[in-house]
Amino acid sequence: MHARTAAASLAAAALLGVGALLLPTPHSPATGTGSARGTETVTGMRAVGARATGAFAVTPVVFAHRGASAYAPENTLAAVDRADRLGFDWVENDVQLTRDGVLVVIHDTDLKRTTDVEDVFPGRAPWAVEEFTAAEIARLDAGSWFGARFAGIRIPTLTQYLDRIGRNHQKLLLEIKSPELYPGIEKETLRVLRRAGWLDRDHVRNRLVIQSFDAGSLKKVHQQRPDVITGFLGAPAIARLGSYAAFTDQINPSYTSIGADYVAAVHALKGAHGKKLRVNTWTVNDAGTAVKVNRLGVDGIITNTPDVVREATD
Repeated sequence: MHARTAAASLAAAALLGVGALLLPTPHSPATGTGSARGTETVTGMRAVGARATGAFAVTPVVFAHRGASAYAPENTLAAVDRADRLGFDWVENDVQLTRDGVLVVIHDTDLKRTTDVEDVFPGRAPWAVEEFTAAEIARLDAGSWFGARFAGIRIPTLTQYLDRIGRNHQKLLLEIKSPELYPGIEKETLRVLRRAGWLDRDHVRNRLVIQSFDAGSLKKVHQQRPDVITGFLGAPAIARLGSYAAFTDQINPSYTSIGADYVAAVHALKGAHGKKLRVNTWTVNDAGTAVKVNRLGVDGIITNTPDVVREATD
């Protein structure tokens, strides 16, 4: 995800402060180490009692952003497996369409940053995902940029990705990336999810959320599968939240764009499925910020360092 919403003050969080709490710092991605938490379930929110402020609080759901992407190459099966070994159920990913209509899991709309595409296909600038076939993308090394021990890792198709997280018994926060580039991507995403068994009752109720920065894209998902939980990426003006509640269940903003008043305004509304709108904020990678946004009352935190965020908010 990119910060596409207008930044607003986190003054409300700053006033709360974080006290003299001593918390671990993120581990270096190069080491591949982390604090495994075998009891992590991340199936919802659980009450944890009074905090230092004296307020009753709940533990936010922690979403491993592009997998545990501080410790393995983002959006790869290695990052999914890393999140699983750390004990995290929920993983976030991004999907786009290849030239021949195959859904692949990658964040950027071009292949330069996370693959060796410039070496393999030197004459194909600007190396946009939509200009390559699935077979061509399957040839690319999507791990060496992150570390030598990840050399040879490939960009997974959505089908491959679903198979892996299914085997890991994980859950999916799926972002439809840049839908304006890919007409029909919503229908194709739902088709692949259905074929993989991800649109049955259990998955739809408990293991799947589809999100996007594009409200029109989410409306299409909601129209085609009204039962699927959706989330809007961004921070709509408070006065406009009611219109979003008609087709979405979550408002998922950057942590830099919200305060306690905004979170409360979201929570005051019911979403498309008649339940309180939820707030999952991104991308929080350090303990101090995790404590601050937790005190704002968010329901979930999307992070590259899920172990660090869990330690800070438990």
